[in-house]
Amino acid sequence: MPTNTQKKLLVVEDDPGLQKQLRWSFDNFTVVTAADRESALAQIRRHTPAVVTMDLGLPPDIDGATEGLATLQQILELAPDTKVIVLTGNQNRENALKAISLGAYDFHQKPFDASVLNLIVSRAFYLHQLQCENRELLESSENTIISGFISNDPNMIKLCQQVQRIASSDISVALLGESGTGKELLARALHELSGRKKHNFVAVNCAAIPENLLESELFGYEKGAFTGATKQTPGKIESAQGGTFFLDEIGDLPFSLQSKLLRFLQEHKIERIGGREEIQVDVRIVCATHQNLKDMIAARTFREDLFYRLSETTIQIPPLRDRIGDAVLLAHFFKNRFCAKDKRHGLSFSQEALNAIDNYQWPGNVREVENCIKRAVVMAQGNQISVEDLGLMPANKPTEPATLREIREKVECETLVKALARVDGNVAKAAELLGVTRPTLYDLMNRYGLNKASTKNLTH
Repeated sequence: MPTNTQKKLLVVEDDPGLQKQLRWSFDNFTVVTAADRESALAQIRRHTPAVVTMDLGLPPDIDGATEGLATLQQILELAPDTKVIVLTGNQNRENALKAISLGAYDFHQKPFDASVLNLIVSRAFYLHQLQCENRELLESSENTIISGFISNDPNMIKLCQQVQRIASSDISVALLGESGTGKELLARALHELSGRKKHNFVAVNCAAIPENLLESELFGYEKGAFTGATKQTPGKIESAQGGTFFLDEIGDLPFSLQSKLLRFLQEHKIERIGGREEIQVDVRIVCATHQNLKDMIAARTFREDLFYRLSETTIQIPPLRDRIGDAVLLAHFFKNRFCAKDKRHGLSFSQEALNAIDNYQWPGNVREVENCIKRAVVMAQGNQISVEDLGLMPANKPTEPATLREIREKVECETLVKALARVDGNVAKAAELLGVTRPTLYDLMNRYGLNKASTKNLTH
């Protein structure tokens, strides 16, 4: 937590009397001052204050807001994370709202109430600190696991470490998981972390290419092999020579082509369509699918021998809904990216929006988060992204408790209910099962509104 001496506040005010009054009002912060646009920008460059209070009526337009709004924009260009609070007269609400739309954090009317303004400034400092901590968290997560793969979930970190360990080998890898979980990102990581990174990474989506074209796309063809084959054309496998060949959505590979792919995996040789010459190809195979290949094998739509050739190592990528805290972490990441692109400085999530993100199931996984936040940044009208801006359907799971006390009580109550159900409401046995005395158990039952009768219908 920063000390007060580290909390730098810039006061932009051309009136010397008001400037002095504001300085006195903020004696718990390190205050620097400026009287016009030039000096304000100089102070921003020198001190990079976390928070700025600014009068919109700056010289030479002290009776208007043109100079103040222009100064606001330049401050946010120099320091996008700085929280700017504009001070306006009672009749200047329209310009205050315009300042908010340009990225100001908040506004307060003159004559100002010192206690209220102090509260607004303190909240601005707190928000700035949270955003800085969030950025550090994102940067540390990017530095400790695979580049571009944002996660703090322990299982995902283990998965990324597994990818790092196997990247240097040449074993084939099958990446299994729902659409949007990052299968291609991990495939590229396997390539970039391997000794093949100086050669090509070639990807083919088996579901995106018509069946009658897929064979020529994979294996290439000789001139005259079929109508329209006017020149010799190497296939995608051949183009990946020395590098990595990524077969995305391998579950959609036509059964008629599976035997030909299997032959290549066994012999590392291909024949172009219409050709008679075998071509030696050295590539590492990585495949991915959202389908259950074992079910497809049972249904005889996917070859079992091909499955084992493709999946010398299998990596199951969990869906976003099973990754603790990652939805909110990704939402912050994408919000920062799109805000920088659209110059929506100072935009943050409301607490309700964060709760909605955390509790939504995200059937489209990371890709859905990205699209959702991109839309929300465009739709947000103020300085916060609301639940309405997200456009999410109501959560199917209950909102998680917000505090440690609530979490403890929730777990305690559930454990108590299950114990009473297990012993059919027998308090003595339940107390023994939980390792507490009967008086303690009665106290807990009273706290959570439970009695012997209410536990008779409970199941465990």
